[in-house]
Amino acid sequence: MIPTITAFENSPDRGEGQARDMRVRWALEEVGQPYDVRLVSFRAMKEPAHCALHPFGQIPTYEEGDLALFETGAIVFHIAQRHAGLLPENANARARAITWMFAALNTMEPPIVDLEIAFLLERDKAWYEQRLPMVEAPVRDRLGQLSRRLGNADWLDGAFSAGDLMMVTVLRRLDGSDMLDEYPNLSAYVARGEARPAFRRAFDAQLAVFTASKG
Repeated sequence: MIPTITAFENSPDRGEGQARDMRVRWALEEVGQPYDVRLVSFRAMKEPAHCALHPFGQIPTYEEGDLALFETGAIVFHIAQRHAGLLPENANARARAITWMFAALNTMEPPIVDLEIAFLLERDKAWYEQRLPMVEAPVRDRLGQLSRRLGNADWLDGAFSAGDLMMVTVLRRLDGSDMLDEYPNLSAYVARGEARPAFRRAFDAQLAVFTASKG
């Protein structure tokens, strides 16, 4: 059965591949699973039909038969469990890859999102310049820790896994700043992820939605 995911009808990321359906698209492309996409307007996201799938009125959702999921971590984990290619066969390596998925979402992403909010919504505030170092410092702390752990390795724990997929998509949220440039090994890590054919297919599919909405 071909799963269906939801995505923005008119993406606020302007085709930069930051909307969170990108993570699900990439995972499906990595495992070679065809999928359908149902585009949802901002208004429809808050209506009962969509909220029955996602109680918080967001995207993406994932439907496969009588299974409906929300939250990208849960969706990518489900895909990785069902298909080969995103989680190692070895039990210990598999557990570590899952740990990195949680680390990406729970440890790395929150301070990065705080920084994004400051950039997007607070730049016109009189106190912005005083607040900025306070939201940048936690991001630099986490980037430094991750950089030291990654070292010269290509991926976080041996071969590419769902942990890397989630981590790369989280780090890409720093594209609007130059902070990642301070950590060359992390910049190279993200570039390796973006160079994967499955990433490019997912990015192009998401970009096509934005291009069509502009037309």
